[in-house]
Amino acid sequence: MELRQLEYFVAVAEERNFTRAAERVHISQSGVSAQIRQLERELGAELFDRSARSVTLTVAGKAALDHARAALAAAGALGQAVGEVTGLIRGRLTVGMIVGCTVTPLFDALAAFHRAHPGVEISLLEDNSDRLVEDVRSGALDLALAGLAEAPDGLETLTVISERLVAAVPADHPLAGRDGVTLGDLGSHPIVCMPYGTGLRTVFDRACAARGVQPVIALQAGAADAVAGLAARGLGVAVLSESMAAAHRDRLTALTIEDAGVPALLALVWRGGQGPAVREFVRHARRSFAVTAG
Repeated sequence: MELRQLEYFVAVAEERNFTRAAERVHISQSGVSAQIRQLERELGAELFDRSARSVTLTVAGKAALDHARAALAAAGALGQAVGEVTGLIRGRLTVGMIVGCTVTPLFDALAAFHRAHPGVEISLLEDNSDRLVEDVRSGALDLALAGLAEAPDGLETLTVISERLVAAVPADHPLAGRDGVTLGDLGSHPIVCMPYGTGLRTVFDRACAARGVQPVIALQAGAADAVAGLAARGLGVAVLSESMAAAHRDRLTALTIEDAGVPALLALVWRGGQGPAVREFVRHARRSFAVTAG
């Protein structure tokens, strides 16, 4: 039994797909399949049910998953312990970010970290915010930049942006002449917004529920540019954060949603007690985001 076999096993278990797992570990799908088959022969049990389109763990696979993760973590801790003594950081850093991320300080932090620690392999994955936070909790990701309605329990956070929601409309929209709107005002107009699982959508849904408003969600898009583009073409009122809307001020007017007082957050999240690679990346992230804020 080899560590790489355990790594491939965990990748397939988390991705639920051999092709995506192969992309994640940077080898061919046939190579991943062969190593998993060899591991199954050594263990004397099938780890995956391959009969459906989505690969699922068998009972034996479920029993093995936590132990495989623990073995990989122990191996990583060994390298980190030596690295802390020698001052050399090696290993892998897996970073998640929201779909369509254009937050350049995150990219600046990644570049600075890579220059300082070229021995660390960096993986960057996109997903919606809910799944990013859960992957950080489970250890599938080391840290992630996610949109939040509130700071998640049990995780460390570095808040990057805290902004109110706004309604963004083109100049010829009936709401365009107002200084602000209420959630009730939006109830009579189709809405274009982020999908479920994003921090901004969670903030909007909670605010509507608190006011007893049932918005008509006409269209959903995972990227702010897409939401703005749809609204600019008259397909609905865009619900965005202040900075998202500001990037499209040439074609959309931003109106404060007066009774949606809870801000939407954009934050870096990670588990406490992580190794030197995570601590170093957080240090670079604090510096990059501080430069932008200044």
